[in-house]
Amino acid sequence: MAQKQEFVKDIANIDEDFATWYTDIVRKAELADYTDTKGCIAIRPYGFAIWENIKNYTDKLFKEAGVQNVYFPMLIPESLLQKEKDHVEGFAPEVAFVTVAGGEELEERLCIRPTSETIFSNLYSRWLKSWRDLPMVYNQWCSVLRWEKETRPFLRSREFLWQEGHTIHETKKEAQERTLKMLEIYAKVIEDLLAIPVLKGRKTEKEKFSGADATYTVETLTRDGRALQSGTSHYFGQNFTKPFEVKFQNREGKEEYAYQTSWGISTRLMGALIMAHGDERGLKLSPKVAPIQVKIIPIAMHKEGVLEKAEELKNNLQKKFRVEVDKRDQVTPGFKFNECELKGIPVRIEIGPRDIENRKMYSS
Repeated sequence: MAQKQEFVKDIANIDEDFATWYTDIVRKAELADYTDTKGCIAIRPYGFAIWENIKNYTDKLFKEAGVQNVYFPMLIPESLLQKEKDHVEGFAPEVAFVTVAGGEELEERLCIRPTSETIFSNLYSRWLKSWRDLPMVYNQWCSVLRWEKETRPFLRSREFLWQEGHTIHETKKEAQERTLKMLEIYAKVIEDLLAIPVLKGRKTEKEKFSGADATYTVETLTRDGRALQSGTSHYFGQNFTKPFEVKFQNREGKEEYAYQTSWGISTRLMGALIMAHGDERGLKLSPKVAPIQVKIIPIAMHKEGVLEKAEELKNNLQKKFRVEVDKRDQVTPGFKFNECELKGIPVRIEIGPRDIENRKMYSS
């Protein structure tokens, strides 16, 4: 019991105050911190390394599924946002606008990207000519801005990182298949990379994305018994392609509107990681997503051969794992052990003079 108390001294009790425990993990595990920009966080190197691992793993699956990456502007003319009625009504409370630039008032307000269906649809209408051009299966990794009233790190920030896929297709069947295919990819990312079970299903009419015919979701379960929406895939039908004139000459030589989808996951997955695996000792990371899979802690570093042996061990292990040797001399080994627990490092190896002499090392 004494050891357990030692490990929880820096974070709130998970059973007594789950909300404070969560923010303690975010800040003290050095995932992110609050900023002077209200509702926005700064993602620190350790947190960003986790996101990079998620991004890289997901992007590989995307490319295997025929997805191409692009980048579109973050500023969207208000006139584009107004073209799809349900869409603009659904997002209106969260939209921020740029009205002045270069010291002058703009002729047309520019929306700061809350999502990009409108600007994708606008350009698809220029690019699409024939059924031979289809499908267009594009994705962008970017940030978006939504003016949330209540914010919480990773779970609901005003600005957050995500990917947004936007596709157009020749047939309804093909678009619906793409919608469900991306949902399966999200489930694989969450289950295989993050080791979190998911529940897959279709959102109710009230909960579906603004402008969609159908929204499908992957939900993760948290330690406090709630479900967290962790990825969504939307089938739009022709709800955007008609107002934006995204049409093509079909195989019979007739003009037809394309069928559309969009799908996305975000840094909310970081929150899912914390709330699914974290415990009274801190963050817990699956080895696949952990920035540091093995931390080597030399004991009595001043003794001859200890650091050399730690480096030798690192050189052998880093052929297969992400490994780091903790050489800091300004903190105690106990501090380092506690930090490893707090940051969720999967394997910790302690090596000292006696271990070298006895040819043994201790891991936890």
